[in-house]
Amino acid sequence: MGFFDLCMMLILVVLAAGAVAVARRARQRREAWASGLTAEARVIRAWVTTRMVNNVLHRVQWHEYVFTTADGRAVRFKESGGPRVRAEGDTVLIHYTAHAPDKATAGEPRPGAEAAGTTVWLLLFAGVAVLVIREWVTLS
Repeated sequence: MGFFDLCMMLILVVLAAGAVAVARRARQRREAWASGLTAEARVIRAWVTTRMVNNVLHRVQWHEYVFTTADGRAVRFKESGGPRVRAEGDTVLIHYTAHAPDKATAGEPRPGAEAAGTTVWLLLFAGVAVLVIREWVTLS
């Protein structure tokens, strides 16, 4: 097995890990919305990360929240993709599950949009994986 084969396998592993992460977070959000458990959370930190991809600047808004569960436990969690206008000290309604309150979401329930977005990402990962495998076979 050569260096080329190792690189191709590494690319496929990264694609698989990305697909698993997207599917896992979508499942966590659906479970949080379906649980019916909500709480008021306070934004304790808000920040933006940036990165350049093909000379295009991509910004991701992050928030860190703290809330108290129905049984009195204090919980902190971080979530990306929130609105830019949400600032430190703001109070928002969050959804969480009793068994994993740290996987909460401050996103509004949008199961259809969540399913569509997840499907698009998984199809993208699958398409890239097919291209990688095709090139691997062709160039081997």
